Amino acid sequence: MFSFALVSPPASEAELLGRARSLAGHPLGAIAERHAVPLADVSRSKGWIGKLLEISLGATASSRGEPDFQLLGVELKTVPVDLEGRPKESTFVCSAPLETMGELSWERSPVREKLARVLWVPIEATPEVPVPYRRIGMPLLWSPSPEEEVTLKRDWDELSERVGKGHVEEITAHIGCHLQLRPKGANARSARWGVNEEGDPIRTLPRAFYLRASFVREVLARGYAPSGRSP
Repeated sequence: MFSFALVSPPASEAELLGRARSLAGHPLGAIAERHAVPLADVSRSKGWIGKLLEISLGATASSRGEPDFQLLGVELKTVPVDLEGRPKESTFVCSAPLETMGELSWERSPVREKLARVLWVPIEATPEVPVPYRRIGMPLLWSPSPEEEVTLKRDWDELSERVGKGHVEEITAHIGCHLQLRPKGANARSARWGVNEEGDPIRTLPRAFYLRASFVREVLARGYAPSGRSP
């Protein structure tokens, strides 16, 4: 459990971006101390870092089905990066609704809702540096370009069609240009309901959508390019 100093939600994207920029260059431990966030869970660094940023920026979503900053419709994504600023892993988007996924269009999908507007916050992830001493990078507000949305939609359509036809067990991380569908759960106790080829319910590991690290790298590279336009 976290015992922390509450931060009011930002009233605008400009206020949110200003808050995020004020964190850039500071170590995570200093931000945690400022907001009275304990370091007890720092061993589970990914979840701890995400929660710390949510607290410090005033995120309000109580449900993972909604954008982190509900009033603004902005999702927060922290990205562990190397010394060159390149993402070190794929980025979690949202859990996959396996039972209904085959019936959802891209326009009504949880993936599109989550990616409509994203605040990317790079986090230093050098293994030799303890988590509390890792620094926060410069944030970026982003929405998919028309070209990016076309490719994301194509990935969603292919994956949702496979799931809807009962082929969820055949889907691998190799499918999808920008978007992947991968298992999210380590054992049978995590199992969720899906459907087989006959449309009958089956028990299967939960799945989640992830953005490939290569795609996120391109997004950040364009966003931080000197000739790029600020969002």
